Amino acid sequence: MNDLAIAGIGLHPFGRHDGKTEADMAVFAIREALADAGLGWNDIQYACGASKDGRFADSLVSRLGLRSIPFTNVSGGCATGGSALINACMSIQSGLADIALVVGFDKHLRGMFGLNAQEWNVDSWYGEIGFLTTVQFFAMKTQRYMHDYGISNDTLVKVAMKAYHNGALNPKAWRRSEMDYETIANSRAINLPFRQYMVCSPSEGAAALVICKGDVARRLTSKPVYIKGYALRTRQFGSLEVFSPSKPLENAPSPTAIAAKAAFDMAGIGPDEIQIAQVQDSEPGNEIMHMAETGLCANGEQERLIQDGSTGIDGTLPINTDGGLMANGEPIGASALRQVFETCLQLRGDATGRQVANSPKNGLCQVYGAPGVSSVVILQR
Repeated sequence: MNDLAIAGIGLHPFGRHDGKTEADMAVFAIREALADAGLGWNDIQYACGASKDGRFADSLVSRLGLRSIPFTNVSGGCATGGSALINACMSIQSGLADIALVVGFDKHLRGMFGLNAQEWNVDSWYGEIGFLTTVQFFAMKTQRYMHDYGISNDTLVKVAMKAYHNGALNPKAWRRSEMDYETIANSRAINLPFRQYMVCSPSEGAAALVICKGDVARRLTSKPVYIKGYALRTRQFGSLEVFSPSKPLENAPSPTAIAAKAAFDMAGIGPDEIQIAQVQDSEPGNEIMHMAETGLCANGEQERLIQDGSTGIDGTLPINTDGGLMANGEPIGASALRQVFETCLQLRGDATGRQVANSPKNGLCQVYGAPGVSSVVILQR
């Protein structure tokens, strides 16, 4: 693919911010990303915004400056931010722009996400039996995966422990206190095998990126991070995904597996060349399954990798180094861009206090959302 790079990154801290609107947080992240790139709002030639409850991102121009540019609004479940990032990449590769901005933001109500079955093209019975509560669906899917591939409950607890440990090192995370094994393992059952401190919460926050042609990025920064590959894929017949009303007898690769293969093919590298990864971890089961679906390990190999510390910050394959969704919570529009923000920091060597030890060159970011859609991005310094 043509040279494509990230020249600026910005992030408003995740958590709960009474007195701040979603627009306040979005503008904060945008201005931080622009400053990081040494640019102003007038330099942006195309913008794409991602939000679920923040509604129309293009309304931010009233705060940034009223000027006529193409500004696209994107929404796509928990993969919303990934969709926006890929949209911005395509705007540059199509020749529409040399410099683009992507922003993701949300400010969700406390409690579970409000969902309506008909909005997702499933019948009302699906919600009536509880599967619109996504943690119930993922608990069922994780139990099946644990049975098939020998993943223990102990490993689920250790994934959550790692998340809170990493979050404690991240000044922009929501949950900034470590949590010990017993506290997690003995917390209230939500949907077994998941317990209270294994499940992410809706939250608030924003993230923004300035994306450019490679030659432009090299003029703007001494530390460009290149977007080497990207892909977004929906579910296909035979895969069991969130909001799927049934599972056919035949099996098919998941949207994450398909997107990962396409992104690696575009990047011209393989999963064995990834040194750091951020994957969707709304619960430990998702992190475990997405490790295999992205090709970072074989099914069942996660048990050893997590138990021996390989996925920790000092391990051979650090995963979710900023604490992931469990420590940051999930403002849907911002989550994928938070992953990219963190991976850029790590590839640039700027993740103070949690910098991984292996001087990574290649990173992977992956998100997954309803109704069974996944995006994967491959980054390189």
